[in-house]
Amino acid sequence: MTGISIADFAQKMNRIMPEIMKGFARRQNNDVYKGKITLPQLLILELLSRQGASKMTDLAKFMKVTTAASTGIVQRLVLLGHVRREYDQSDRRIIRIRLSTKGIELLKKVNQQRTQSVTKIFGQISENDRGEYLRILMQVKDILDKEES
Repeated sequence: MTGISIADFAQKMNRIMPEIMKGFARRQNNDVYKGKITLPQLLILELLSRQGASKMTDLAKFMKVTTAASTGIVQRLVLLGHVRREYDQSDRRIIRIRLSTKGIELLKKVNQQRTQSVTKIFGQISENDRGEYLRILMQVKDILDKEES
C-alpha cells in the first residue's frame, strides 16, 4: 500500500486501530480487560513500576491531569489493593504512592499476556516486516515524545 494520501491514511487508521485494540483485548484475561482497571489506572501502575514510589503531583504531571483527578485514580487503586500510600519519614505532609504486591502481580500478568499475544500474532509476520513495523512505531513514539517536551 504505497502512495496513500495522509487523509486516506488517517481514515484507514481510524477504522483499523479500534479493531486491532479490540482484537488484542479479546486475547487478554485479566482485570484490565475485564473492565476492573481503567487505562489511566494501568498507566499509573506502569509508571510506579518503572519509577518506584511517587508523589501525587508527579503522577498528576505524568497523566497531565489535576492533582485532584490523580488522587481519584489513586484512591480507586488503593481500594482495589494495587497501591498503598506511604508517609515520608522526614516530612509527614509528603505522601508517596507505591505499588503493592497485588499491583506488582497484576502488572506481571498483564505483561505476560501482552507478550503472549504479540508473539502469537507477530509470529505470523516475517522478521523483516516486524523490524519495519517496530522501526515505524519507534519513529511515532519519538515524534510524540518531542511534542510532549
